[in-house]
Amino acid sequence: MFWGRGDGKRNSRRGADVLSAASVISVLDDDPYVRAAINNLLESRGYNVHTFASAEEFLSSTDPSDTSCVIADVQMPLMSGIDLLTQMRAQGSATPFIFITAFPDEGVRVRALNAGAICFLGKPFAASDLMQCLDRALAPGHQTTS
Repeated sequence: MFWGRGDGKRNSRRGADVLSAASVISVLDDDPYVRAAINNLLESRGYNVHTFASAEEFLSSTDPSDTSCVIADVQMPLMSGIDLLTQMRAQGSATPFIFITAFPDEGVRVRALNAGAICFLGKPFAASDLMQCLDRALAPGHQTTS
């Protein structure tokens, strides 16, 4: 799933460690292996991770306001990740979104970023790239990038 090793270290910045312990990251992907890989990576970095097989499961299982960041596959059955982001924004949520996809189409990337995504990563991606996106998403005044 991931290419590259990343640094293999837990974030050693004291403030970031406190933030990661308090942050709930919701991972949405219909592929159980992708969910497990991201879950393991984030838990190894001290994050509290909740995984969901679909956008509908996420919406029915949790209060989205309890989530510090959503990492979602773009293409999922029934409701896409972008549709979920659009719905949450319409309800007033400012929860940061990071999109991952096996089909990194430029048009979809532009749509995701225009909808308010922080990052858009094509699978496979480096663990370090995901962690940089997550750091950006959880930073005060986060900014959108690709």
